[in-house]
Order: sequence, then C-alpha cells, then structure tokens
Amino acid sequence: MFTGIVEELGEVVAVEFTDPAADGNAPATAGSARFRLRGPIVTEGAAHGDSIAVNGVCLTVVETADGEFTADVMAETLNRSGLGALTVGSRVNLERPMALGGRLGGHLVQGHVDGTGSIVERIPGDQWEIVKIALPHQLARYLVEKGSITVDGVSLTVVDAADDHFTVSLIPTTLALTTLGTKQAGDPVNLEVDVLAKYVERLLGDRRTAGRA
Repeated sequence: MFTGIVEELGEVVAVEFTDPAADGNAPATAGSARFRLRGPIVTEGAAHGDSIAVNGVCLTVVETADGEFTADVMAETLNRSGLGALTVGSRVNLERPMALGGRLGGHLVQGHVDGTGSIVERIPGDQWEIVKIALPHQLARYLVEKGSITVDGVSLTVVDAADDHFTVSLIPTTLALTTLGTKQAGDPVNLEVDVLAKYVERLLGDRRTAGRA
C-alpha cells in the first residue's frame, strides 16, 4: 500500500521486452518486460520481493545493486498502464510502500492502475498550474470534486470532474519533484481511482440486486 507521495525522481536505465510474435518458442513470460531503474533513495534497504511504485504501478523488486533495481512487468500491466512507452532515459516517479505507523500524507493507493489518461491542457498560474486530464469514460463515475485520484503515482485532489476529463492543481513542489512538471499535452498518464469508491459501487450494486431477488 502506498500514499501517492513521490519520494524520488528515478530514471529508466534499461528495458528488455519479450515479443511473443518474434519467437515461436518464447517463454511463458512472452509479452512482458524487464526494467532496470535508478533510484538510490527507494533502493536503500530494498531486497528481492519488496515492492516499489513506478509511476503509480506497484512492481516487485527482482534485484538491487548500486542504487538501481530491476523489476519484471507482465503483459497485462503493460497494456493497462503507460509503462510500455518508457524508454531508456525516461524519468519516473518512485515511492516505497507506506510503513505501518507512518503518516498517510496522500491517500490510500494500491499501485493497481485502472487505466490511462492523457494531458489535455496546462494553465500556468502565479503559484501553481491547473492541468486538465482526459480519462476513460468508465472511470469518470469514480471521481468527485475534492476527491482523490492518483496520476502517475502522485496523490492529487480533483478540482473539477466531468464525464471525459478532470482537472487538478499542481503546487510548485509537485511540479519540481515529479514527472508531472514536464508532461505536455498529449502525454499519457497512469490513473488509479480511489479504491473506496469502487467498493461502495460494488456494495450498492449488490444491495440493489438483492432487493430485486
């Protein structure tokens, strides 16, 4: 479990994709990828099997060395998130899991991306920027004004919520210390909606179904 408070701007050092169409004898992990990423802060004390969020995607550490770590990414994750578009040199938001007893600085984030959106517009202000982000229609019902959403692993508060987009305000710290400071119109972003909204929807749906039985 994460909080959406980015600890470090990391960098993709190497990417190895496995293309199932390239080799008829491809292994069971065909269509997956192995990433090597630089992140001295998040790798401190990290070991095989630990979790690190990369642009909001919870990945399992395979190995660490010299401030870098490797992680395997399955095809489902590549298809559901924007990790498949990363290349060597790409900057990424990194966060370690929240420690029990630690402060919940953002909101409860699972690292399970629900889909991808894209930057529509950036509106600069004196102290912050308003960013408009398009999102898949099926995710819009989970957003409410002043609610929480995770964008590329960053916990943000929704300013306005519409059927096809939402807006957020980015303070100078977020602009300087995360990838959201350099994203431009058209760039993809990983989205994770508030899991509480999904549970409420499921519970209410089950209640309505039971009432018709």
